[in-house]
Amino acid sequence: MRYFMLLLACALSAPVLAGQAEDIVAAARAQIGVTLRYDGSYQRIAYPGGDVPFDRGVCTDVVIRAYRGIGIDLQKLVHEDMSAAGRADRNIDHRRVPNLATFFRRHGSSIAPTRRAADYRPGDIVAWRLPGGLNHIGIVADRVAPGGTPLVVHNIGAGAQLEDVLFAYEVTGHYRYLPKR
Repeated sequence: MRYFMLLLACALSAPVLAGQAEDIVAAARAQIGVTLRYDGSYQRIAYPGGDVPFDRGVCTDVVIRAYRGIGIDLQKLVHEDMSAAGRADRNIDHRRVPNLATFFRRHGSSIAPTRRAADYRPGDIVAWRLPGGLNHIGIVADRVAPGGTPLVVHNIGAGAQLEDVLFAYEVTGHYRYLPKR
């Protein structure tokens, strides 16, 4: 309940933004200063609509919570998609970068990754491969760095942050998932 109240308060206090992508960005930015810790531990959560405590999470939780902010439950959608393809675990599947990337490829708009800032729009989802081969994911924000690169909302270890990381790592996926509400 606290999570939904926070999203509602942020939506009401934010400037009026047109369009679904802007709403996704607003819901992602609402997590900054609230989701303060990185915690990837396995937890049993409610289904549908389950979440780990809002003060913690991983990079995928930023994406999941942003879409929940616009009424899209990726936990349910990813679970149904994975169940149709084989074995699934509704507690964790949506919290794994490769699973989200597969879902977005199947149901969204997969865009070839580039190193051109102009190719990335607010609300786009970006996946990276970090040093050491780890996967990471975030949401392109509505602000840009002084050099013109779009900032990204993500959680790489210190909670939800708005940072200039779009081209800091190898981009492995670029998605634009704007489902009908």
